[in-house]
Amino acid sequence: MKLSLSWSSQNVPVSPRVGREDVAGRLLWWESLSRSASVQNMNGWEEGVEFLPVNNAKKVEKQGPRRWVLLVAVLTGILLLSLTAGLLVWHFQYRNARVQKVFNGYLRITNENFLDAYENSNSTEFVSLAKKVKEALKLLYSTVPVLGPYHKESVVTAFSEGSVIAYYWSEFSMPWHLAEEAERAMAEERVVTLPPRARALKSFVLTSVVAFPTDPRTVQRRQDSRCSSALHARSGQQSRFTTPGFPDSPYPARARCQWTLRGDAGLVLSLTFRSFDVASCDERGSDLVMVYDTLSPVEPHAVVQLCGTYSPSYNLTFLSSQNVLLVTLITNTEQRHPGFEATFFQLPKMSSCGGYLREAQGTFSSPYYPGHYPPNINCTWNIEVPNKRNVKVRFNLFYLLEPNVPQGTCPKDYVEINGEKYCGEKPQFVVTSKSSKITVHFHSDQSYTDRGFLAEYLSYDSSDPCPGMFTCNTGRCIQNDLRCDGWADCTDYSDELKCKCNTTHQFTCKNNFCKPLFWVCDGVNDCGDNSDEQQCSCPSQTFKCTNGKCLPQSQQCDGKDDCGDGSDEASCKSVRVITCTEHTYRCNNGLCVSKGNAECDGEEDCSDGSDEKDCDCGLRSFTRQARIVGGTDAEEGEWPWQVSLHVQGQGHVCGASLISPNWLVSAAHCFMDDRSFRYSDPTVWTAFLGLHDQSKRSASGVQEHRVKRLISHPFFNDFTFDYDIALLELEQPVEYSTVVRPICLPDTSHVFPAGKAIWVTGWGHTQEGGTGSLILQKGEIRVINQTTCESLLPQQITARMMCVGFLSGGVDACQGDSGGPLSSVEADGRIFQAGLVSWGEGCAQRNKPGVYTRLPVFRDWIKEQTGV
Repeated sequence: MKLSLSWSSQNVPVSPRVGREDVAGRLLWWESLSRSASVQNMNGWEEGVEFLPVNNAKKVEKQGPRRWVLLVAVLTGILLLSLTAGLLVWHFQYRNARVQKVFNGYLRITNENFLDAYENSNSTEFVSLAKKVKEALKLLYSTVPVLGPYHKESVVTAFSEGSVIAYYWSEFSMPWHLAEEAERAMAEERVVTLPPRARALKSFVLTSVVAFPTDPRTVQRRQDSRCSSALHARSGQQSRFTTPGFPDSPYPARARCQWTLRGDAGLVLSLTFRSFDVASCDERGSDLVMVYDTLSPVEPHAVVQLCGTYSPSYNLTFLSSQNVLLVTLITNTEQRHPGFEATFFQLPKMSSCGGYLREAQGTFSSPYYPGHYPPNINCTWNIEVPNKRNVKVRFNLFYLLEPNVPQGTCPKDYVEINGEKYCGEKPQFVVTSKSSKITVHFHSDQSYTDRGFLAEYLSYDSSDPCPGMFTCNTGRCIQNDLRCDGWADCTDYSDELKCKCNTTHQFTCKNNFCKPLFWVCDGVNDCGDNSDEQQCSCPSQTFKCTNGKCLPQSQQCDGKDDCGDGSDEASCKSVRVITCTEHTYRCNNGLCVSKGNAECDGEEDCSDGSDEKDCDCGLRSFTRQARIVGGTDAEEGEWPWQVSLHVQGQGHVCGASLISPNWLVSAAHCFMDDRSFRYSDPTVWTAFLGLHDQSKRSASGVQEHRVKRLISHPFFNDFTFDYDIALLELEQPVEYSTVVRPICLPDTSHVFPAGKAIWVTGWGHTQEGGTGSLILQKGEIRVINQTTCESLLPQQITARMMCVGFLSGGVDACQGDSGGPLSSVEADGRIFQAGLVSWGEGCAQRNKPGVYTRLPVFRDWIKEQTGV
């Protein structure tokens, strides 16, 4: 290691508190010290070493110290100098290095009354009161050693009622090692009093002085007038505000915006984002909207943090605990997004929350449900049912989710019953009592709120809580035939415990769950302990193909399709060019790559980049979909490729999906002629895109298009429904929008494995023999192993068909859904069409899954006919 020390002015560590004179002084001192040492040497104070010729080595050894002693002395000196220099550098450059700390806070002025003029930051009254607050803060900081010497400035940003609440920020420049101590000092509530001046009659008293660290970017010394304003709610009216240019142009980049919202004293505010579209949350440095329950952006009073895009039906209504709210927008990206449109109004503050419930049954909910409950509330419901029966409370919807709160703990917002706290996001659950009384307590703290809950209470006979039904340990009642069927209908699995499996039709898992025999060796861990798949595993040192074949591990990822279905090359870490087969992805240059489902996955696997071309498909405009428990209504814009096909004089008949501006894909059986009508005539069909509600076909965003041409597959069999696929060409191209977009078509090699969750959508019958739905419906089902599919429907399944659904029934497509898409969420959130609704025996019956046209088989045919 070669070390040198240089005391030039460029190398002297200078902290912000050291001026040039101090540096110069240190240099003069060092030069003086060096000259002094030279003089001492000249005077003979230290004769260290005498250099002699080599042939006088012995003389050297006799007259001076040994060479190794000299070497140790030199190294020791260098080490000490290095240590000293390092300590000096650390002391002046690092220990005293300054950091900027900004704290946002609020305080209460107890002996002042609020004036309307305080709402205007340019008024004389505002300026005068703000000056007093800043003087008081300066006095307070001067009494705290960790704050006073480093305080730069304080700025009062707003006032509100109660008596008068002042919102402010204070800036400090302090050594970094004092930052944590300063944060603790600022968060400690304090009181400060300015003594009366000569002309004043009273002291100036501030209480509850508290502040919290914040992002320095939120400090607006010069507010961006394009997106910063102060608004006051008008009695009985809604006030509107938007990001600049909404919706025709994007909000400004690198902006710091804020909207201060006020209501009259004693009232609260209701804020709703009617449209919300900002940069995605997963982007680095994404744009961010924050709503605070104060007029200062302090994290402990944040109500919600928003980014990304939300569907119009997503509930974005928030309540304040007082008559003010602050909305801030910090933009860090250059991406072009329209921003948001919001409205707010004032309403009376809740005088009470909770109450006494004395009926045999009833409902109750968190305050302002389905809007977000306000912060800082406590509600208690005392429920008592008559006739000495017991009481149960069933939570049908439960959303008490707060960021950064570990699962299983409820330190912030919660519902408390029988001494147990519930929080987070939960499916339907039941809580029971051992008497005719039960108490439900709801608490929300000062930060982050959610939608809350919707609950009902019922009286029941403790000896028979579910007459004629099975009682879950949670108290929920389910049909007896759902007991021991392999599916957990009770959220605690109690309907599948202590079961005696039917060996003729069921498999007994090692954990004693009963599962249908059809599920054994289907590639899906149905038992939960994988025991239903262990009996089918390959021997050690072998690899199991998706088709069940066992191969030596040496053949996995060797560039050859040894399985025959490409599965041995599909999960390799490195993507290589391999021999083409029907199961491999072929690039436009004719080469094939060793990666399954390579198309449009966000990674270029082909050397010519063709796997990532033409990928403007399968993406929804809304990254946030509404949370629905137990419901099947789709969201507006959730499935923007869904098409409703209407026949002249008959209304909705079939579904279809959009694959390009000019082409739709549907089921061929929709266009079979009967004796009374020619369904094969394209002129009788009209396609509606962007449609959500069949009763609102003229709504904004809905596009109506005539059909120009129908192409049914030439091999379609109207008896077996084999090759059940058709293409429709539109007379005019559609215009893509937030609710109209194409779905991605899968390559011929694309695999949708058994057990994969897939969504089916349509306006068909909601039950067998029922009527069609006005609102677009959605259902999540899963791919069933092809062998199982063929055994369930013997002699009926071909290679062009696939079974998707649940063997237990309950969710399925039905009449009117034909031709609609099976939507599969793949890599990067992109959605591919796995199939088309084709046929089935009844709807949602047990062991009768729906049968769908397998789309990858027809990829080449679609391209031949349409060029897509």
